[in-house]
Amino acid sequence: MSTPDAHPTAAAIRAAGLSRGRRLRATAPAIAQTAIAAALAWFAATELVGHPAPFFAPVSAIIALGIVVGQRARRAAELTLGVAVGVAVADALVILLGSGTLQIALVVAIAMLSAVALGGTRLVVGQAASSAVLVATIDVPTSFDVARPIDALVGGGVAVLVHYLLPIDPVRLARRHAGPLLDRFALALDEVAAALDRADHDAAVEALVAMRDLEGAVTAFGEATVSGVETARYSPLRRRERTVVKRYAIAAPEIDLAVRNARVLARGVVRAADLEAHIPPEAPGGVRDLAAAVRALRAALEDPALVVDARGTALQAAAGATLALERTSNLSVSVIIGQVRSIATDLLRALGTTQDAAADAIRQAAAGAAAAEAHR
Repeated sequence: MSTPDAHPTAAAIRAAGLSRGRRLRATAPAIAQTAIAAALAWFAATELVGHPAPFFAPVSAIIALGIVVGQRARRAAELTLGVAVGVAVADALVILLGSGTLQIALVVAIAMLSAVALGGTRLVVGQAASSAVLVATIDVPTSFDVARPIDALVGGGVAVLVHYLLPIDPVRLARRHAGPLLDRFALALDEVAAALDRADHDAAVEALVAMRDLEGAVTAFGEATVSGVETARYSPLRRRERTVVKRYAIAAPEIDLAVRNARVLARGVVRAADLEAHIPPEAPGGVRDLAAAVRALRAALEDPALVVDARGTALQAAAGATLALERTSNLSVSVIIGQVRSIATDLLRALGTTQDAAADAIRQAAAGAAAAEAHR
């Protein structure tokens, strides 16, 4: 007799199908862009340059576009150069030395050294090495053929042109990274608040781990906004989206700072739990307000009409948490409240407030909360 857990439920299967469908819809534009670039690179190398079998043209286009979609076009150009260097070095050395185990080692080493000498990054150096191996093992040359490195450059150039003439939507790219990041950030802050409320060391450690796990998403969001700003600036089809993309670009470094400060906050909560410090209820309340402010930030990035409400939520977090200092003066609470106020400042800056204006607003909100408490 089967148990309810023996087979996936219909709801689970449906949810998985919906998730895959969303993923397909999200990646479809990039897939179409890459396919078009590969075809155009082949066409350019065969029909315009006159090379009969330009294998490296579409390969280079595919590699370059894989970088361009989420990062700066300059990196795509550098990567294309890496392919061209690897192909040229391998062509020359295999003709001189032949192909074999020792020759492959030498080809890879010289290709990497050449890329380093040209100022290539680790990614470029690695691409030069892999391209050299491809030539030395699969497409072994019988004579030096300058056409192959030219094909690689043609493919990379076509990729950059396709990126700007048929660009991925930079706003959608930014939102696709920002939404999940801010959702996870808010959830991690909720976990910090719950751990602080219960003085639960293990829960605080889990919340700290959740904060640390955000690092990759923060980096990806920052790279997406840099790419988006570049696309909106140079692509004729996306220039009207510059204002929206800039909003996300302004927010990205401040969200990075907020997450870093939240890690310090989580460590402070771990220490407070270890010391069994007295924590007034306003402290976890302030952290919960921060979680609400992060969710409000996500909404405000999508709809600027919500910026005022989001700022109010961030100020409420700082003001409410400051009241905890009226209840106790222990160092653990002071550290926690200081981080709550720092994160609130970061969120205000993510909403476009200047540093001085954000700091003044936080001080005024805290002073107002303290004055209201004194008159009770």
